[in-house]
Amino acid sequence: MTRTATAARSRFAAVDLGASSGRVMVADLSDGLTLTEAHRFPNGPVRVAGRLHWDVLGLYREVLRGLSAAGPVASVGVDSWAVDYGLLDGRGALIGNPVHYRDERTAGVAERVARELGAETLYDVSGLQVLPFNTVYQLLSDPDAARAETMLLIPDLLGYWLTGQRGAEVTNASTTGLLDVRTRQWAWPLIERLGLPARLFPTLRGPGEPVGGLRGDVAAELGLAAGVPVTAVASHDTASAVAAVPASGPAFAYISCGTWSLAGVELPGPVLTPASRAANFTNEAGVDGTVRYLRNVMGLWLLQECLRAWPGSDLADLLKAAEAERPFAAVVNPDEPAFLPPGDMPGRIAAECRRTGQEPPSSPPAFVRCVLESLALGHRRAVRQAAELSGRDVEVVHLVGGGSRNELLCRLTADACGLPVVAGPAEATALGNVLVQARAAGLVSGLAEMRALAATAQPLRVFEPSGDGHAWDEISARLL
Repeated sequence: MTRTATAARSRFAAVDLGASSGRVMVADLSDGLTLTEAHRFPNGPVRVAGRLHWDVLGLYREVLRGLSAAGPVASVGVDSWAVDYGLLDGRGALIGNPVHYRDERTAGVAERVARELGAETLYDVSGLQVLPFNTVYQLLSDPDAARAETMLLIPDLLGYWLTGQRGAEVTNASTTGLLDVRTRQWAWPLIERLGLPARLFPTLRGPGEPVGGLRGDVAAELGLAAGVPVTAVASHDTASAVAAVPASGPAFAYISCGTWSLAGVELPGPVLTPASRAANFTNEAGVDGTVRYLRNVMGLWLLQECLRAWPGSDLADLLKAAEAERPFAAVVNPDEPAFLPPGDMPGRIAAECRRTGQEPPSSPPAFVRCVLESLALGHRRAVRQAAELSGRDVEVVHLVGGGSRNELLCRLTADACGLPVVAGPAEATALGNVLVQARAAGLVSGLAEMRALAATAQPLRVFEPSGDGHAWDEISARLL
């Protein structure tokens, strides 16, 4: 075996696709854990004839560039955002570009399904939070579903193009609304009642199981050996991020903060009570049979869209100026449906402020302060409800992902929750991805060791709560 091949045994490539950007990261476990970036690229929607799509072929091209730059690796893993999919025909060809979850085609579908089948029935089967873009509602509004042969969620679609093998990884499948939360198998009776073709749903596989080897033509294009393993990771990016939360015990909450904030606790089993359903909490599959009990909060999407409306603005300058703005001058519920589509976020925030009897922010720094305080309040509500509904004690909040770099948001979240916030690792998703691969290769023993390694990979910062907790109580009550 050559020296290069020997070195590659401890190197793993993570393809990590977020809703606003993608990256290929390389981890080396030959001496501890180091993580380096091979390639980073933007990701965003493309509107064609009134429909919002993902440029999935463009993403695949960038993934190939990243894997080529990564060099020899022991395996490759792919994770991405949830719910969206590609449909294949009988020849294995893609039927059109995948539709973006922010597209309006699912308007009213969730309500119709709840009337026909009963919201209680749906929750008892899938344990899933009702979001208008859940895969089940997308499939029911997709005219191509009836003629398609297979549905592949985004990481599984890329895995298919890399290896030629079809399948569905369970952590991402658990976000579709079509997986049985108890058995972690496709909910065939529900699928039949919905009138969806059973052939759409491929064989399930878990984190750490093989997808297949790189196709010969793909390997040749990348300059890699044919047959390099592609390993199923926790392919929902939040599942990978939670696997890399640097917690040392069970009494923690997590916030995976990026375009979305996914806030909740890790449990051994689902919570399917009426109170949980009424609070719109979701039970999604995690690594090693765990349940990610959480709620989606709109996240830094609000800030990203504000920045898009202010060309030339510098985020660092805005954050510094926002610190000097008057606290709680205006706050909004970040989960208002009006904030979901792209476009003119400052205008929609101002309209929501007026609707709730508040003076809208008057400058970009004031808007930033409003967004971050509102997001901290959303974090507070989700963390406290997750603890209450699950009975899990929470002593610390781990805020991971890109949002962990936002010091003001971390401080506000600590103050709002009244708990210490441990910020980092920023690349938790990529870390969880490569650590599942490393475990499959026999280099890591279990979830506890994975988390201990993640804690050493990138800097962590601790934010203790400060200020007047009563002020957060009052503003939270006012907002609700």
